[in-house]
Amino acid sequence: MHAEIGNSIVVRGRRVGDRNRRGVIVDIRGEAGRPPYLVRWDDEQGEHLYFPGADALID
Repeated sequence: MHAEIGNSIVVRGRRVGDRNRRGVIVDIRGEAGRPPYLVRWDDEQGEHLYFPGADALID
């Protein structure tokens, strides 16, 4: 996975009825755009370090 600062990231819900989670990448801690990412999630306050799994998409 490769991202740039300012990209949106979407994590799909895992179960039926779960909603997708969306955030904005505010910093990249890996090399050459690779994870981990510092993300500001729409549904939480603050910024969180995130290691994306297979259910995450850069939008």
